[in-house]
Amino acid sequence: MNREDFPMLKQDIIYLDNGATSLKPKCVIDKIVDYYENYSANAHRGDYDISFKVDMEYENTRDLVREFIHAEFKEEIVFTSGTTESLNYIATGFFSHMIEPGDEILITQSEHASNVLPWFELANRYGAVIKYIPLDEHHYVTLENVKKSVTKNTKIIALAHITNVIGDVRPIKEITEFAHKNNIFVVVDGAQSVPHKKVDVMDLDIDFLTFSAHKMCGPTGVGVLYGKKELLEALIPVKLGGGMNESFDSVDQVYYNELPARLEAGTPNISGVIAFGEALRYLMNIGMDKIEAQETKLRKYLIDHLIKIPHLDIVNIESDSAIVAFNVDGIFSQDVAYYLNKYNVCVRAGNHCAKILKSEVGVTNTIRVSLYFYNTEEEIDNLIELLKDSNKIRKEMI
Repeated sequence: MNREDFPMLKQDIIYLDNGATSLKPKCVIDKIVDYYENYSANAHRGDYDISFKVDMEYENTRDLVREFIHAEFKEEIVFTSGTTESLNYIATGFFSHMIEPGDEILITQSEHASNVLPWFELANRYGAVIKYIPLDEHHYVTLENVKKSVTKNTKIIALAHITNVIGDVRPIKEITEFAHKNNIFVVVDGAQSVPHKKVDVMDLDIDFLTFSAHKMCGPTGVGVLYGKKELLEALIPVKLGGGMNESFDSVDQVYYNELPARLEAGTPNISGVIAFGEALRYLMNIGMDKIEAQETKLRKYLIDHLIKIPHLDIVNIESDSAIVAFNVDGIFSQDVAYYLNKYNVCVRAGNHCAKILKSEVGVTNTIRVSLYFYNTEEEIDNLIELLKDSNKIRKEMI
């Protein structure tokens, strides 16, 4: 599906590590080159034609993001360097100013480091309490277990929409409905969901959503922090400097700009933001429903073949996302990845930045296959053929 648009697929590789980063279509690459060749000025700084073009392209991307996630206002879209920075902004700029000793932050043991460490820091610094929502027998989050975990002290629920190892799709709409009835904020890590399915922030009633451009056909170094307007207005800027202030004459006469400029200090990743707009156009032209349907088809095909190999242990056989994690009996996951690399098959191996997941699933490292719409059944056939013979893996992994 649309494979001809991706220059890297002209190489002799099978790329199955889309959860880490996606490949980039030619139109996105061309957009970056166009900026540097034809109008490489700063954003929101100049009073000349090419600077005006930069401003127009940059803000067009903000409009596209608003449309893509169905936010109410373009001012609710703040550009960052990625999901990690966005989550840190939320923890540091918003919650650190309201958290109190004894307040509870609910996460799970299947979260990515970026949705764990900022909350750990918040708890350590301000005396808050980290609690883990129990996972069910499939390692999924259920609304029932969320309800059981909430107490009168719960202030924040911070969850990935889709986790990066288990790949479970969380019932975010139901969770936010319950949370808001109990005056609890909901923070959603959308790094693995926004690239793969329609995400409507107004329908889901999310307080904060974060995601990264590079996982959805865009460039690295660009992310989005979405927040409800009234919440972003209460978020104290974490970065201070040029572009975010209206004026400053003395220490007691400092005035910040309105949203979103007040949260975007300094020169941004201009080429990246502009190219991200092209990536969004590209995905919208294909259609997120088509992308999700293609991934669902590919995942079923992959699972149907993996379960026939007796020496494979699949960690998340029941999940509904494009992520499949497994191990080969008796062989270290990264040794399997090195073996597959000999045949130009790119997979991820290790703990996938989900270091506390091991206490939940009982294994520290896994091999992760993460699919995207440009993968094919033929690529899966090649992977399956390479995994069929464990003796072959042992012989060739050295």
